[in-house]
Amino acid sequence: MTPVKILLMAAVISTVGMTHALAECEIADAKLEEAIQENPRFRGPANSQSVRDLRSLRDAAFTLRSYGRHEDCERLLANIRELIAGPPMGSLGDNDEEQADIQNSAREPKVRRGAAAGNRGKKDAKPLIRIDQLTPGLRTDEMIGAEVRSSDDKIVGEVRNIVFGTKDGRDYAIIASGGFFTTGKDSIVVPIRSLQVTQDRSSFFLPIAKDVMRTVPVMPDQDYNWLSDQAWRTQNDALFEQP
Repeated sequence: MTPVKILLMAAVISTVGMTHALAECEIADAKLEEAIQENPRFRGPANSQSVRDLRSLRDAAFTLRSYGRHEDCERLLANIRELIAGPPMGSLGDNDEEQADIQNSAREPKVRRGAAAGNRGKKDAKPLIRIDQLTPGLRTDEMIGAEVRSSDDKIVGEVRNIVFGTKDGRDYAIIASGGFFTTGKDSIVVPIRSLQVTQDRSSFFLPIAKDVMRTVPVMPDQDYNWLSDQAWRTQNDALFEQP
């Protein structure tokens, strides 16, 4: 092979390598965490939602990358960069509350009322485990999005949020459902200590049956002001106490 051909082949290989490298989606290139630390627009409680939204977008980019969707990942990173460099995020979008409610409803789980029972009645079903008996302990990503069932193994909904660090040490799982509760704004507040979990950590169980679920109050407000209402929390938590 002549030196010229060798050089041409090397150039082709180098070009292919560069194309592959460019196709890789590099999450760190968005420099999101650096912007959060350095940009005054992302500091303080008033901007916390914008920071959460940007991190959610970044996590979505990770997901796209993990499935090999590098071009889609790059497009999402480009949007993140624009949001970082652009005007305050709170000034973007519209203020149509009705449309916002319609769009938000698509985020909530759609669970059929009185869905069929699960596998707890089978002979080979393994015993449930109390949350405080798990070794190792649960991670939040194992709880968020996990299904929740009643004690008689009827689907209730899924874990949508976790509340930690209350002064009295009572932590909560926020459970949304389209079954026993109205889909959307109506969720219930469940003390985490009252939950049990399957040994594969795929499903959580409440200590109360389906018919009792209808007596459980919905979360009073979406701003979590109920955390300061000791009377409401005490009454709510009592419904989930183990018999």
